[in-house]
Amino acid sequence: MINEIDKQILTILQQNARTSNAELARQVGLVPSAVLERVRKLEERGIIEGYGVRLNARKLGLGLVAFVFVRTDDYVKEDRTAKLLAEIPEALEVHHVAGEDCFLVKVRAEDTEELGRILREKIAAIKSVRSTRTTIVLNTTKESQELPLEQEARTGEGSDD
Repeated sequence: MINEIDKQILTILQQNARTSNAELARQVGLVPSAVLERVRKLEERGIIEGYGVRLNARKLGLGLVAFVFVRTDDYVKEDRTAKLLAEIPEALEVHHVAGEDCFLVKVRAEDTEELGRILREKIAAIKSVRSTRTTIVLNTTKESQELPLEQEARTGEGSDD
């Protein structure tokens, strides 16, 4: 389990991974050495997997978001299909899903022409792919990688898995 101070540290780092150790310490009310030790332990336990930067996809020419539902023929080799889908650079997320479809893939592209090329040349080129259904996003209200740590604290159902 992680305690409230660890949750505070994680929340701050999710909002800005570049927050200095001194600033973390000030915000949670501990000395910098204690915060550094806590962060190190969170990293060792795999709770903090890494640090990253958030890019503006639209400003980089990748304004189109689509969700591609992928149906496959080969249920025995779904792991192989998942790996091949994950190797597609434009595929930001690959999820094995329950239901009629086998995978849900979040794709970013410049425009519908590029999306069509990705669907034809990359996704449909995988031999086990039987069919795809694509939903294009018109507007995004929320897109986040931040985990709701405060909700976990309220429900008391958190674990350190």
